[in-house]
Amino acid sequence: MTTLSRRTLLTGTVVALASAAPAAAIAVPREAGASTVIEWSQALLRIVRTPGVQPPTVHPTRSFAMVHAAMYRAATLSPSTALVAAVAQAGHDVLVVLYPSAAPDLDAVLQAQLATAHDTARGIRIGRTAARRMIELRAADGSTATPPAIPPGTEPGQYRPTPPAFNPPVFTHWSAVTPFVLDRADQFRPAPYPDLTGTRYADAINEVADIGRDTSATRTAEQTVQARFWPGPIQNYWNEIAQSVLRTTGLMKATRVFAQLNLTFADAAIAFYDAKYHYRVWRPVTAIRMADTGGNPATTADPTWSSLLTSSAPSYPGGHSVVGQAGATVLAACTGQRHRLVVTSEVLPGVVRTFDRLQDAADEAGIARFLGGVHTRLDHEAGQRPGAHVARAVLART
Repeated sequence: MTTLSRRTLLTGTVVALASAAPAAAIAVPREAGASTVIEWSQALLRIVRTPGVQPPTVHPTRSFAMVHAAMYRAATLSPSTALVAAVAQAGHDVLVVLYPSAAPDLDAVLQAQLATAHDTARGIRIGRTAARRMIELRAADGSTATPPAIPPGTEPGQYRPTPPAFNPPVFTHWSAVTPFVLDRADQFRPAPYPDLTGTRYADAINEVADIGRDTSATRTAEQTVQARFWPGPIQNYWNEIAQSVLRTTGLMKATRVFAQLNLTFADAAIAFYDAKYHYRVWRPVTAIRMADTGGNPATTADPTWSSLLTSSAPSYPGGHSVVGQAGATVLAACTGQRHRLVVTSEVLPGVVRTFDRLQDAADEAGIARFLGGVHTRLDHEAGQRPGAHVARAVLART
């Protein structure tokens, strides 16, 4: 898949798609609201939250990017009279291919939207074409490859599976997936991990050893809530944040912003897995239990130490920090920084977090990971930088 074809999908125009009855013969409706695209975002969230539906070796950000990019493509090709039908059909057709078992729910969403749409025949044609083109472009993107086994590290600093389950690392193949917008996976790879014998490393490990332990007496009750609030798929939180921020905008803008957001998330995931498996840095639990092997007299080994949370991939950079910063950067650029956000958790039912700025939500999501003992501040800071870079690159190219 060439860069040209990927960008053309998002920004090009195809005049032939609009060949139908002249738009002047159809009453032009008022500008459609964001509900059409928001309902497809909600439909995909229902799917990926259903146990067993998402293929375990395909990262969900790919699906979000595909459906939202196809809807944006359909919107850019559609006259205003057919906008709702085009966006609806594109969203439906991509998701039915990706998740055929969800077809009844997806069909119901489509029929409800088409029932109130205008110029439906033309919109359906445009939406079907945009969806088909997206499926074709991503058919050989590397996402179906078998994840290679990664041997456990044997030297200080090298990643190895972590307790208590010692599960193998996940998405070991994802850095080889073709990016949607970026030129290559390592385009914004963070700088190498700090020296294990240095002060920065010691400070970061000692901080998480104190505050990230499962039985920490330093971590406050509020910080424990923060740690337990954010471990779910971070792109889900940010898609719900986008639904809230964009609910009063017009359909064209909402479709564009959702596409930019999810293209950013998809390429950010490819980028952070590239960095994780390039550097293969051990998790804090390994670093603390084996601190006597790292050559740093400022760290102390504790073979009994366990983290509040667990994770199954190398530590550096922090994926939540990458994606959270990417989300805040895109939404702030498109809608402004200040919003009254009420965020619900993927994993902590009944608990909400409130924020006045998008950046505050991104910061807390990253910091929560070392409050939970699965990352250090080094991982968080190294994650936010490429997250912002990926977001700006996507915004510039779409």
